[in-house]
Amino acid sequence: MWLESGILVRASGKGARAVGSELMTTTTQPLATSVDYFESIYADAQGDASRIPWEDGHASDALINWLNTVAPSLVRCGARVAVVGCGLGDDARALIHRGYEVTAFDCSDTAVHWAQSLDPSNAGRYVHANLFDVPPRWHHRFDLVVEVNNLQSLTTDLRQEAATALANLLTPHGRLLVICRAAETPAEFVDGPPWPLTESELLEATALAGLVPDSPLSSFSDDDDPAVLQLRAVFRRA
Repeated sequence: MWLESGILVRASGKGARAVGSELMTTTTQPLATSVDYFESIYADAQGDASRIPWEDGHASDALINWLNTVAPSLVRCGARVAVVGCGLGDDARALIHRGYEVTAFDCSDTAVHWAQSLDPSNAGRYVHANLFDVPPRWHHRFDLVVEVNNLQSLTTDLRQEAATALANLLTPHGRLLVICRAAETPAEFVDGPPWPLTESELLEATALAGLVPDSPLSSFSDDDDPAVLQLRAVFRRA
């Protein structure tokens, strides 16, 4: 998860996190899409990952496939990599094990401390941070930014802000990897979260953030039952 002071943070599914910076709840209980709500999920789990619906105990299969087949030709070993909305750190650990210099961040303090406890030798790589207010030293710092299942949890009015924030993390020659649920037609608000993206929606958001596809977008079905249509795309600065 990314944000500390908004709503609309996370939906079901591996790493399906989202953000919001304007909406507020007027109830005394955390809204079911708020940072407070998801922070409470981590806290109430008391160290039992099986009690967290979106955690499945391993890195994204689509990420692993990309790391094995495409990444070696794009991102050098030792490159600086940011993992957005890292949760318990499954994707981050996969990247660390491949020799990348990883900064994994999440807006949930409990999630970050949990990830640190799961990987104590790399505890310093897991950071409590807000995508929309990252430390200034992170601007234009990363050779690769990994975004798995976060944009799909955003309402359409927030996607552009998020895409711009992601682009701002990239070095001039960096790459942004996006993995998300796919849709053939735009999702209605009542359908989510999550809100799967069409190819056109993803291309529009990234184009307005100053990014262009590095290669054709890939659409595929995952191994879930029933299978879920996914998008995977790599972007670079225009």
